[in-house]
Amino acid sequence: MIMENITTMSGFLLMGFSDNRELQILQALLFLVTYLVGSAGNCIIITITTLDPQLKSPMYYFLKHLSILDLSSLSVTVPQYVDSSLARSGYISYEQCMLQILFFTCFAWDEMAILTVMSYDRYVAVCLPLHYEVIMSPRKCTWALAAVWLSGGVSGTLYTASTLSIRFCGDRIIHQFFCDVPQVLKLSCSNDYLVTIGVANILSAVAFACFIGIVISYVHIFSTVLRMPSAESRYKVFSTCLPHLFVVSLFLSTSTFAYLNPTADSPTALEFLFSILYTVLPPTINPVIYSLRNETIKRVVRKLLSSTKFTV
Repeated sequence: MIMENITTMSGFLLMGFSDNRELQILQALLFLVTYLVGSAGNCIIITITTLDPQLKSPMYYFLKHLSILDLSSLSVTVPQYVDSSLARSGYISYEQCMLQILFFTCFAWDEMAILTVMSYDRYVAVCLPLHYEVIMSPRKCTWALAAVWLSGGVSGTLYTASTLSIRFCGDRIIHQFFCDVPQVLKLSCSNDYLVTIGVANILSAVAFACFIGIVISYVHIFSTVLRMPSAESRYKVFSTCLPHLFVVSLFLSTSTFAYLNPTADSPTALEFLFSILYTVLPPTINPVIYSLRNETIKRVVRKLLSSTKFTV
């Protein structure tokens, strides 16, 4: 019914991954489990970094905000897809779609920005340890996070404002499980989308500059680590830096592929996979990666789990 009436509706039809009802239910349940696991993990990180006095350094301060971003990012796309799949309706209103683009762009940009800040924090901690407390003072960390959140808000607003100017025609079918911007742009029936592409190019250039900054930070970090005489010191640095590097690499590589790869009328399974890899997987596995490779976090989590009453 929705397929027949989609041209007369103001919204869009999200096709998801399959037309098979059984597969739709299975995918919805998998997404639901992933959302619950990711939300629980990020909530644990947020809780312990807020309450435990051992986790008050800038690294954990940034990690807490990364978890807030991850939790928010998951909540933008996954619940709506689960609900529409279980209800056997892929319909999403125009307003919901634009809000999804707004918040997803904001949180994606914020994630890129905070990963850049976190790489700089690790650079200062490893390469300039004597100046760490001065460079990464509480006030400067607060300003850095304010810049992160502000930049996300500005980029999301600009991106969404340019998308609002697009006129759509024909079947408003999006071959994704959320309002993916490349798929939305494909539905434009005029050259209105050129403004959005211009904004996207500007944001991509800034994101590339952030990537270069992250690479430079890690070149200095690994150069310093390899000169350390103590194997224990090298292990300690690698245990905090390698998880961060993995998260950055996964997020950037999959999102770059998704946005630079030309959109097809019939997206392949690989394109769907990459969309999951940069939208759902990083926010879900970030808490696991950081907790498994960080002894302090593991110790605090064990304390939380073994205690019958966790007091502030």
